[in-house]
Amino acid sequence: MIDPDGTLLAGNGEMKYPTTPAEEKDAILGMLEASAAGVKEGDKFFLVTFRWWKQWSAYIQQEGRSSNGLEPGPVYCSNSSEESSTIPQRPSTIDNSELVIQLKREDNIELREVLLENHDYILLPEQIWAAFQKWYGGGPPVERKVINTVSVQNDRLAVEVYPLRIQLTVSPNGSQLTVRVSKQDTVGELYQRARELLNLGSDQIRIWDYYGKIKHGLMNDPKQTLEEADIQMDHEILLEVQVDGSWPEDDHNSSLENDSKGNELALVISEPSRSSFSIAGGPTGSKNITRTASPDNYFSNSFNSSHGNLDGGLGYCDGGGTKSGPVGLTGLLNLGNTCFMNSAIQCLVHTPQLVDFFLHDYTNEINRQNPLGMKGELAIAFGELLRELWEPGRQPVAPKAFKAKLARFAPQFSGYNQHDSQELLAFLLDGLHEDLNRVKSKPYIESKDMDDRLDEEVAHENWENHKARNDSIIVDICQGQYKSTLVCPVCNKVSITFDPFMYLSLPLPSTATRTLSIKLFSTDGISPPATYTVTVGKQSRCKDVIAALSKVCSLQGDERILLTEGNSILDALSPIREDDQIIAHKLSKSSELAPLLIFTSRRVGEQSVLKKVVRSLGHTLVAPVPNQGFCTGADLLCVFERILRPLRNSMVVSVDGMEDDGDFRVCNGVTHDPQLFELWVSEDRFGTRQARVELDSELPAVFSNPRLNTRIHVAVDWSDLALKKYDVKQLENIPDGPRISSTVKKQRQEAISLYSCLEAFLKEEPLGPEDMWYCPSCKEHRQASKKLDLWRLPDILVVHLKRFSYNRYLKNKLETFVNFPIYDLDLSKYVPQKDAAAMYELYAISNHYGSMGGGHYTAYVKLVKGDCWYDFDDSRVSMVTQNEIKTAAAYVLFYRRVPQESSNGRQSMQD
Repeated sequence: MIDPDGTLLAGNGEMKYPTTPAEEKDAILGMLEASAAGVKEGDKFFLVTFRWWKQWSAYIQQEGRSSNGLEPGPVYCSNSSEESSTIPQRPSTIDNSELVIQLKREDNIELREVLLENHDYILLPEQIWAAFQKWYGGGPPVERKVINTVSVQNDRLAVEVYPLRIQLTVSPNGSQLTVRVSKQDTVGELYQRARELLNLGSDQIRIWDYYGKIKHGLMNDPKQTLEEADIQMDHEILLEVQVDGSWPEDDHNSSLENDSKGNELALVISEPSRSSFSIAGGPTGSKNITRTASPDNYFSNSFNSSHGNLDGGLGYCDGGGTKSGPVGLTGLLNLGNTCFMNSAIQCLVHTPQLVDFFLHDYTNEINRQNPLGMKGELAIAFGELLRELWEPGRQPVAPKAFKAKLARFAPQFSGYNQHDSQELLAFLLDGLHEDLNRVKSKPYIESKDMDDRLDEEVAHENWENHKARNDSIIVDICQGQYKSTLVCPVCNKVSITFDPFMYLSLPLPSTATRTLSIKLFSTDGISPPATYTVTVGKQSRCKDVIAALSKVCSLQGDERILLTEGNSILDALSPIREDDQIIAHKLSKSSELAPLLIFTSRRVGEQSVLKKVVRSLGHTLVAPVPNQGFCTGADLLCVFERILRPLRNSMVVSVDGMEDDGDFRVCNGVTHDPQLFELWVSEDRFGTRQARVELDSELPAVFSNPRLNTRIHVAVDWSDLALKKYDVKQLENIPDGPRISSTVKKQRQEAISLYSCLEAFLKEEPLGPEDMWYCPSCKEHRQASKKLDLWRLPDILVVHLKRFSYNRYLKNKLETFVNFPIYDLDLSKYVPQKDAAAMYELYAISNHYGSMGGGHYTAYVKLVKGDCWYDFDDSRVSMVTQNEIKTAAAYVLFYRRVPQESSNGRQSMQD
């Protein structure tokens, strides 16, 4: 017979302790059955180090059967297949020191961070803890209570392993303190706790939800629990103290973030002065309870855990931990335009390797000294959120604590504006890497020249150098390597480097090239203006446009083309911006060294009190200065009228005195109507210091001995009579710059393959003017051509489709449908190592619906186990078919590498 205090009653009534392993097992099983019959709110449980529990389990299993002939099964069975030849010894006293942080006050014990049930500790009912104390002794005791929580579906009873930790800020003096409370404590109890800490009366304090240091609402319902008030781990609470009968003004809140050194209240702290985040149960989220399910299931899982695989943890693997039910199907609440964050997080927390990593003990991986990191706090916050989302049967999680931590280290994501999920992913991957970098002291490594060495040797050397400074789970699974080849356009110097990449940002083919509609004017006096359509690269320069235009307009050998934007002539190496209004001009090649006349047409309205009203008319026209006989204003007008000749409304066969020999000649003896045009000459394009040109007088001084390549700006005022004699619409109806043709718009709606996006990314193209490369041979910055090649592939391949484009005035989103493989993304043709595994399978998609300025993000995710896809739309999670996941909203694709089996049966993976 077993006494409740752990002693056995012998047949003669004498009291004794168990003397054999079988007696201890029977005693514990008896107490377990008694305790499981009625678990209720307020019951006490105690944490015991799992190391000690395994030793005791091995000890009591050395006899095959219990004394009553039953075979209840082992209490714990190691997953190892090794057989021990030695008889397990009775364990020593219980030592829970590895679970706790002993603070200065002896009565204050804080649970260590990053603890996982059935890995670091096991929960035992109070009666079993009391029995072990009598039999073995030791400690310290770590007591936790059963609470009634809405965080667990179906069964509301749970052991609160990590009580809430809240950050209290006192106004108006700005002092801060941290306290531990239960999530089942009421707002009234929080008021009482605050009054005791501050020694104040009941009417002298009021409490605000101060999440993100913003007043969200007055907490004035004394019966509401903190869980019902949506108070999370490390939640900020504002305590306003009434001073002289008045409450602090709102403008005082700006001072609450000041340093509170020297303030007595700031010294009332019940926490260790280190990271406020914890993993496996606590601080940052609501994974601060251990679900009991039903009493029977709870105790059978925690006590007889050897029947399953304990390495799973949190239900991730079969038989793991104390959890049951569906896992990985928990949504995230939208905190206000945080769908971009929810979409990115769901894709990351369903990455198999990250799930396995963060569901196990990773404390030794955290790098708190890395100056490039966030003292491990971002990794801990992410790991805590991942564990919450992988709890079975969870209600949707409000990621307040994670967002607060994110805003602290990345202010660009603070507030409640919409952001780009890919930008957040880039920050998270880089931040997690730095927080988990195994390299505590980065060595200085001097890069070496290739010196005609093989690419394989240089690539391997660069990768090893990179790993010597960057070594984390993120590098292990997400980073690959590409080969970058730069060629100088002047001296043909070739530079080859091998650089790591975290993800691939692929252009859509419609953004890799662009189609321009350009109007071409001729100076021969015969050819009318014509509009041509050319296709050039996204980063093309003027010389590329000229080359393409020369082909489509059948440019002759003695002709050349100039491009203008506004009243400026563009240089051959000038880039073409999205909003440039480009006009082309065909000139004689023999005039390459001649000064240029730049004509700007104007329409003169009625004269006002002070001056005439002048408006621009059409576009700039260009012509070279004639090489002889160019003396008077009439000669200048003759050059301008020659360009306009094809625009005349009346049929004019010839002009007296004009010879069409390819060079400009003056118009001798021709009488011009002075009412048609009025010419003004300036030395600059801004029209300063203008001089009127008289037709029967010599040209102004600017034309005297003009320097080579001088550009003379001429303003031409059109009269009403001139507007009638010429078809002005051909001057005015000029394309507004690089218009995209309707054919291209139609193509954008058609499907393109992911492979075509990858090939556009790997295609050789010139660098932009803002990315000039310093050529070591020329000793100058050059717009080199660049070619990328994939060299080393990662296990997790993140593919970003560049749907968004920007220019000075517009933001645009491409709705192109990209046809991406689901099971068989084959990249073997893009990497040189043909023996490397290059086949990938899709497992997650970050989607963006809607326009550039707003829109909505969701995620499609395929669970690690099973072949089902789910739609994660903030807090809503629903099943979708595989046929539904391919949409034009796909923005970021997540692929996992499928290992290939080598001939010897082992996986052949890349280093």
